[in-house]
Amino acid sequence: MVEYGNAVDQGSRAAGGGGSVGGGGADLGAGAVNFVNDTVHKVQAMPPEMLLLLAVVILAGLYVLKRAL
Repeated sequence: MVEYGNAVDQGSRAAGGGGSVGGGGADLGAGAVNFVNDTVHKVQAMPPEMLLLLAVVILAGLYVLKRAL
């Protein structure tokens, strides 16, 4: 059936490949590491003005939280 364009489809079935073979679990550790890595990268890429604004917002939030409790 190669002449009808089914070579790729037939080859993947013969090799046991497929879209829903197996049910692998989620790797939560890798997800957490990726989250931390992406966050650190975003903070490192910020210009100094944005870092200063971020620090002010975090400190103001902590102050508001302290007053609320």
